[in-house]
Amino acid sequence: MGFSIALIVFSLLLMLLVLMHKGKGGGLSDMFGGGMQSSVGGSSVAERNLDRITLVVGLLWFACIVVLGILMKVNN
Repeated sequence: MGFSIALIVFSLLLMLLVLMHKGKGGGLSDMFGGGMQSSVGGSSVAERNLDRITLVVGLLWFACIVVLGILMKVNN
């Protein structure tokens, strides 16, 4: 039961994090000001941290799916 709740939380968090990423040419992130070009031209620290957090949450999401699959196979 705990892994099912964790999967729901990680799914919602991952969806939010993906929508927060800077858009490359139009999309949902443009609604929040993501379409504006930065004057520096490189990745900011906040963007790199967002990438790292998204990667970690994605790996946790994948791990939850694998664990739930193993638990379902063992229980049947």
